[in-house]
Amino acid sequence: MTKDIDTEPHGELAHHKDYADPPPAPLFDATELRKWSFYRAVIAEFVATFLFLYITILTVIGYKSQTDIAHGGDICGGVGVLGIAWAFGGMIFILVYCTAGISGGHINPAVTFGLFLARKVTLVRALLYIVAQVLGAISGVGLVKAFQKGYYNRYNGGANMLADGYSKGTGLGAEIIGTFVLVYTVLSATDPKRNARDSHVPVLAPLPIGFAVFLVHLATIPITGTGINPARSLGAAVIYNNEKAWDDQWIFWVGPFIGAAVAAIYHQYVLRAHAAKALGSFKSSQNL
Repeated sequence: MTKDIDTEPHGELAHHKDYADPPPAPLFDATELRKWSFYRAVIAEFVATFLFLYITILTVIGYKSQTDIAHGGDICGGVGVLGIAWAFGGMIFILVYCTAGISGGHINPAVTFGLFLARKVTLVRALLYIVAQVLGAISGVGLVKAFQKGYYNRYNGGANMLADGYSKGTGLGAEIIGTFVLVYTVLSATDPKRNARDSHVPVLAPLPIGFAVFLVHLATIPITGTGINPARSLGAAVIYNNEKAWDDQWIFWVGPFIGAAVAAIYHQYVLRAHAAKALGSFKSSQNL
């Protein structure tokens, strides 16, 4: 097993230390509001979420249209659940790759919340990212309806709803675990320690993130249609405006935020051992 070099004591072993954790992001940083780079990042989150919802909702509606026997479809036609999962995972891969250097490529309020808890972003940035993501999602789904209103209304607008035969507890659990997998992957793939020691990690980070989205969709599409992204769920619900979609909406916010919080705590205080480091520092200070 390898040893965390950054936990070595100072002194004769100090020369082994090749990495230091960056300082945590402040809770509130007013200087961000005076920087164009901050607003550019917010715009990037809006556009990325807009494109994400536009492509993925079109894919869902297209699949349902192609397999609708009542309207001349073929039950074996369309891209299938596998294709839908690839659409969601592939778009995340592309969009994270394109926007990671500008905004971090969150494209998901649950991811933003997890990174906020891990002290990777400030409160102001987190709040404006979430607003931008929600507005981008609503706009993306709205454009789908504008282009294909008949198909959109006929095939439920790609809205997330709990499938028949599943309890709300099952749906909530699916969203918690699915979002945990996603946020855990995001934190691991973007870990600054790995970036410092493996130069290829920043380039490859979008790949495992997109693949995590793909796999979670395969597992949970039959249960909830797969949310794991509150902006995606809310955007579709707002434009479709269906009673069941609104009744189930809380599942697609509570579940992802719980999953993101658990993933952030697990990564920061178990895998990265921040709690042990803090305790070690406290014990050292007591011996002074």
